[in-house]
Amino acid sequence: MQEKVEIKEVESFSDKQEATKWKFIGPGLIVAATGVGAGDLATALVSGAEYGLAFLWAIVLGVIVKFAIGEGVGRYTLASGNTILEGWRGIGKWTTGYFGIYSVIWGFVYGAAGTASCALAAYALFPQISLTWWAIINGVICYALVLTGKYGFFEKVITALVAVMFITVIGSMIFVLPDLLPYLDTIVPVMNDDTIIYSLGLIGGVGGSITMASYGYWLKEKNWSEKRHIKIMRWDSLSAYIITSIFALGIMVLGTAIIFGTGDIISGEEALVVFSSRLGEVLSPTAQYFFLIGFWAASFTSILGVWNGVSYLFADFIRTTRHTGVKQDDISKTKSYKFYLFWLTFPPIVLHLFGKPVALIILYGFLGALFMPFLAITLIYLLNSRQIDKPFRSGRLSNIVLSLSALLFTVLTCIKLYDIIGGLF
Repeated sequence: MQEKVEIKEVESFSDKQEATKWKFIGPGLIVAATGVGAGDLATALVSGAEYGLAFLWAIVLGVIVKFAIGEGVGRYTLASGNTILEGWRGIGKWTTGYFGIYSVIWGFVYGAAGTASCALAAYALFPQISLTWWAIINGVICYALVLTGKYGFFEKVITALVAVMFITVIGSMIFVLPDLLPYLDTIVPVMNDDTIIYSLGLIGGVGGSITMASYGYWLKEKNWSEKRHIKIMRWDSLSAYIITSIFALGIMVLGTAIIFGTGDIISGEEALVVFSSRLGEVLSPTAQYFFLIGFWAASFTSILGVWNGVSYLFADFIRTTRHTGVKQDDISKTKSYKFYLFWLTFPPIVLHLFGKPVALIILYGFLGALFMPFLAITLIYLLNSRQIDKPFRSGRLSNIVLSLSALLFTVLTCIKLYDIIGGLF
């Protein structure tokens, strides 16, 4: 009798999930907001400015690839009851060894690079404060928000900033849609030796990297920790990547409508600031400021998500390798979590003030290039292992998409490593 009652409760919970899906959206939104940073927006903008809509398909495919990986992280966490670090540890000590080295170097360099991107938009809005100080200010604000705020507060901040991004970026896109009409024929893909490599990079760059592994921790903070939550997790993750694709496509449309065909050349993250001026000329100065606010919101949510999510990963790395006995629910309360927050925020100030050492940047690029194929390949192993019950293991479609993802990121890694080696000689 008791067993029947429990089954009815689970079914009732599932029905409630179906009826109120949008109320359950949360962790996926954080993944989306963290994944869409200044670099992703700049890449989509430059693509639209140079090729029109020719690489629209690459953004869609990139979203599908990242969804497969994000769903895999969430499904493994909920079906096994383990964190991703515990899963890696089960594969072999080499996995956590790689992650430990990578996280320390990556955190130090990204702490400077991420805040510098955020500073570009803030400086364009308020040039009275220098780029260096804007970078430091944004990093310290993230530190304070993550250190003192609980997950619920953190999620609300991200949600509010995503709303700002949506209103500014998509609002701007709607206003320039009439200017897009002459370029609709550019939607035909352009495929040659140069654009194949370009499209691979665009596919791989949509939707985040290391923070994708943080998804499982955000699920647990949302109190989604059981197998019955897998269905709603998939909806949450799918919603996240739909939002990701909307932002990326919106930026590509803006680049096509405003820059394509003019002969203007823009590149790098600075292209977003240059573009905002052009948008102000075409629409109005108000549109320029709104776009810059959206640019800042995208950059800030990206680093805020890193400050929170990657600190979980590092603290869990310490927990699993040192066998500290800390419970999963208490990871964010550990000294190692707070240390990594500090590591992301304050040591990188040295790089802002004195420049970035070349050797460290090269090592950062080398280790970073390995992470996405590492994540995709280890997920294939974990999702087909006996750590999770058979009904929740990867099916044929999941294995195919994850295998293609692993192949894609392996190719991108080889290209990246070739560029790094070529730069040394």
